[in-house]
Amino acid sequence: METDTVLRLRGITKRFGPLVANDAISLQLGRGEVLALLGENGAGKSTLVSILFGHYVADEGSIEVFGQRLPPGQPKAALAAGIGMVHQHFTLADNLSVLDNVMLGTEPLWWPFSRRAAARDKLVETGRRFGLGVDPDALIGNLSVGERQRVEILKALVRGARILILDEPTAVLTPAEAESLFDTLGQLIEQGLSVIFISHKLDEVLRVSQRIAILRAGKLIAVLPATGADKPLLAETMVGRKVDMPQRHARAVGETVCRLDQATLQSAQGRKLLNGVNLELRAGEITAIAGVAGNGQQALAEALFGLQSLSAGRLELQGRAMPARAGAWVAAGVARIPEDRHALGVIGDLPLWENAALERLATPAFSRLGVVKRGAAMAHAADLVQRFDVRGTEAQGLETPARALSGGNMQKLILGRVLTGDPGDPKPPLLIVADQPTWGLDIGAVAYVHQQLLDACAAGAALLLMSEDLEEIFALADRVAVMHKGRLGPARPTASWTLAEIGLAMAGSGADESHAH
Repeated sequence: METDTVLRLRGITKRFGPLVANDAISLQLGRGEVLALLGENGAGKSTLVSILFGHYVADEGSIEVFGQRLPPGQPKAALAAGIGMVHQHFTLADNLSVLDNVMLGTEPLWWPFSRRAAARDKLVETGRRFGLGVDPDALIGNLSVGERQRVEILKALVRGARILILDEPTAVLTPAEAESLFDTLGQLIEQGLSVIFISHKLDEVLRVSQRIAILRAGKLIAVLPATGADKPLLAETMVGRKVDMPQRHARAVGETVCRLDQATLQSAQGRKLLNGVNLELRAGEITAIAGVAGNGQQALAEALFGLQSLSAGRLELQGRAMPARAGAWVAAGVARIPEDRHALGVIGDLPLWENAALERLATPAFSRLGVVKRGAAMAHAADLVQRFDVRGTEAQGLETPARALSGGNMQKLILGRVLTGDPGDPKPPLLIVADQPTWGLDIGAVAYVHQQLLDACAAGAALLLMSEDLEEIFALADRVAVMHKGRLGPARPTASWTLAEIGLAMAGSGADESHAH
């Protein structure tokens, strides 16, 4: 119905040089509707949403919100028109209260006094109305991830949002927190709010949305009703071919490759990031660590990447104590896949060929007397690009800066670099430490990464998988342990865990002792 259309995009086109990120996209959103936005990495979803929120200006096309033309390139105008956005990475100040975070940026600096009482009343009333109760005086730093997300949604609603854009909203939530979010969405929809839901999790998309818009290579390929759609259909429409998720097969488990014994790691402030962690990683076996972000996974990854020294306890690789020196771990055969591929996986401004050889630039394969063997590095990079299907290099070839790659292609480059090893002595890695290896990737890229990891394990590598995606853990892992507040529970066979049990352990209920049976 014409009157029920709250948002209309007409012919939105956006180019970045020769790349057409959005190609004449026309879409509409109804009142009280959840429209899911799907697409591979680099399909144009982020660009489209950035245009809608005023961060980018479209080269062509127009946007209408509640029948009014939206001025381009003005986030303030988008907010005033009733568009709110909850980003994948929360934009909250940890050292301020909920109320302060909600009020930030809503009052001019020249006002003689702050209208806190009125703001508090509005916050409490909005929370009550939408079933989003949060203590206005609680410090953000003391809230759980799910509660922080609630504050982000409240922040948008208090500012008058009637259209909410949710970007990967369940990426960092426990199963129980995700359920709570879906309940909230139900209440928002009942009260006439409209939602654009961006997610790579196809189960969730089918569950919460009425219609699904699918982008591929900047074009709107299809808009499908959610009823009657299924995961294989969505995956195939997104990627343009049938997507088969790789299957884990039983493998013979070899000797212990890496052992942590009472491993403890303290922050500079004396907080225990790792608290007496015991873990054995064996050849040919995939051990997964589940947990909500911020419970010590990062510290464990850094210890195994050779970036941090333990404060107490032992960390051994093939029976040897290892120094906290990244080069020593790489030389010993440890493949490092960091959580933040942009900040830690590549150097964005360097060309692809340098990034391909980055961890081994000092080895004889790539340098002589301190001078980089450019030809050898270029040949190695060309081999990785072909073998690991790294796309996005059409315009500049191996000189393409790493930051120009989509997330999925950046991850393929990192996988190629760490799984191929030293071209002078190519052999499978001894140990793979994969920290959120498919975070933010589309289903086609996820299937590719999973297959590479399974193949490396079949060739004898031990794999430590740290993931917040429980579906990924159940698909890949032989054993699962849960991390909570720096403590690691026992690693048990995957089949002995239920989803509910892992969710409870992630939230801190019986993360260790109760599972020791």
